Amino acid sequence: MTFVDPIGDMLTRIRNGQMRSLNKISIPFSNFRSKILDVLKKEGYIINFIVDKDKDNKKSILVDLKYYEGRPVIREIKRVSKPGRRVYSSATSIPRVHSGLGLAILSTSKGVMSDSEAIKNNLGGEIICRIF
Repeated sequence: MTFVDPIGDMLTRIRNGQMRSLNKISIPFSNFRSKILDVLKKEGYIINFIVDKDKDNKKSILVDLKYYEGRPVIREIKRVSKPGRRVYSSATSIPRVHSGLGLAILSTSKGVMSDSEAIKNNLGGEIICRIF
């Protein structure tokens, strides 16, 4: 099965899992998705994720969603750059999400990183999504 927007599918699975108060969700594996999840883990939006193989040798990612006092830590997760409309930003014009309280994930020439890390390294790139 092919996806038109695999990153959008991953973000929707996270959003739907948190609306149903699930502790774990499963996402089909890709290196790019695991790098985005690594940034989410580093910034404290998810607990952990594990790459798992099933009986057909297909890889999937099991994500442990994070809650605080019964409410999801991720209040809003939104795709910015879509397959039909890519959104790029230079290092000096990376948008701040909720005045710095949120997070934007960028795909730069040095890999996938958060907005604060990209500003610190003076790197611009494609804005993948924004999280608050």
